[in-house]
Amino acid sequence: MLLACALSALVVGLASPDHTSQKVWGLVGAAGYACAALVAARSSTPWARAPAVVAVTGAAVLPLLYLSVIGRAQMEVGVVERAADLLFSTGTPYNPAPHAVRDFNPYLPGMALFGIPHLLFGDTPFASARVWFLVGFLAAVAGAVRVLTGGGNLAAGPGGTSRGVAAGLTGALWLIACPVVALPLSIGGVDPPVIGLLCLALAFTQQGRAGRAGLVVGLAAVLKWTAWPAIPVIVAVLAVRGGGRAAFRCAAAAIGPAALAITPAVLVDTSAFYQNVVLYPLGLGPTASSAQSPLLGYLIVLLLPHGKAVTTALIALSAAGMGASLLVRPPRTTVAAADRLALGLLLAIALSPATRIGYAVYPIVLIAWPRFTARLSADRPATPHPANEPTHHQRTVAGRQRIASPATSGPVPPHRTPAGCDARRPPRRERHEPGARHSVGADDSRRVG
Repeated sequence: MLLACALSALVVGLASPDHTSQKVWGLVGAAGYACAALVAARSSTPWARAPAVVAVTGAAVLPLLYLSVIGRAQMEVGVVERAADLLFSTGTPYNPAPHAVRDFNPYLPGMALFGIPHLLFGDTPFASARVWFLVGFLAAVAGAVRVLTGGGNLAAGPGGTSRGVAAGLTGALWLIACPVVALPLSIGGVDPPVIGLLCLALAFTQQGRAGRAGLVVGLAAVLKWTAWPAIPVIVAVLAVRGGGRAAFRCAAAAIGPAALAITPAVLVDTSAFYQNVVLYPLGLGPTASSAQSPLLGYLIVLLLPHGKAVTTALIALSAAGMGASLLVRPPRTTVAAADRLALGLLLAIALSPATRIGYAVYPIVLIAWPRFTARLSADRPATPHPANEPTHHQRTVAGRQRIASPATSGPVPPHRTPAGCDARRPPRRERHEPGARHSVGADDSRRVG
C-alpha cells in the first residue's frame, strides 16, 4: 500500500508543471512514503503506528513546512484570504465583477472565516489560511475519535477506552497519510475541513446524537456545496434508527446554521453570489473554471452540442435518483449512509463539467473511514468504570451483570443461608388486612383467634 502511495506521489510530482506546489509535494511525498514502506517492512503488526508517523511526516508535515517557508500555496488560499477581506469591507465575501479565475470565490460564506487570521496578522506563516484548513481538519477528526471512544478515558484497562483511543489515533494518522488527504493538506486545499466535519457528523450519527450530527453537518454546509448532499443522507439514517423526531431535530439543526450564514450574502449582493457560487462551479459562467479534469462531464461539454445543458440535466437526474433511493430504501447503518453519500458525490464529480480528480478525497474517505470507526466504536466496553471507582465496587457491578445475563454467565448456583434454606426461595411475607394496626397485641390477638 505504501509503495503504491509512493508511486502515485511520484507520478504527481513528475506530471505537475515546474514551480507548482503539487510538484513539490509529489517529489517530497514519494520519498516519505518510501521511507514509511521500509519501516512497515520491519514491523510485525499490520497498520502499525510507526510507519504511519513516518508517512505523515514525509508526505504532509515536511511538504507543508517547506511550502510555507517559500510562500507557495494553492490558489484557493489566496481566494479565501481575499474573501475575508471583502466580507469585512463590503459585507459579502464575493467580488461583484469577477473576470479572471482568481477573482471568483466558488465557496459558501463560511469558508471566509479561515482567512480572518491573515486579515488580522498579515503575511505571517501561522496566519495563512492553509494552516487553519489543517487545524480545522485535525480538530474535526480528533472530535470524531473522541465521540466514538467515549471521551478518551485513559485510565481504562487493556480492553477499555484507552485501547480505543490508541486505535483511533493510529487510524487518524493513516487517514492523514493517504495521498488524497496529504496532498490538499500540504498545498492548501479547502476540502479537508469539509470532509473532517462530515466524519464528525457521521460519528455523532453513529452514536444516535441527532442534534449534534445536524449541527456539525450544517457547519460543513456553510463551507462548500459538496457538504449539502450529506444532510438528506444523515436525516434518512436517523429517521430509520431514531424515528421522525430525531430526523426532524437533525434537519432543523443542519438547515438553521446554513440558512443564517448564506442568506445575508445572498441579500447583500444577489448577482455576485449567483455568479461566484452557482454559475462558476458548474462551468456555466463566461469564465471557465480552473477545476477541470478529463472526466465524463468535461468530455460531454467538449464533444457534444449543448453539452452544458446535458451535464446539468444528468446531475439533476442523478440527484433525483439518490433522493428517491433514500425514500425507497433508506440506509440503516452509518456505513451504508456513508456509502450512499460517496456514491452521490462520485456521480456529481464525474458529471460536473468543472471538477478535479482531487475531489476523489470525498468518496475515498467516506468509504474507508466509517468502516474503521464502526469497528472502533464496537470495541468500546458496554459499561466502562470511572477511573476513581473502587475496585471492589467494579467487581460487584460485574457480578450483577453476570447474574443479569445468564445466557453468557451460565447457571447461578444456589446460595444456602446459615439456616440451610435456599436463598432463591422468595421470603414469606405476612399479609396484613387494610386498616389493621401493626402492634404486637393486635397481631397476637389475630393469631390466637
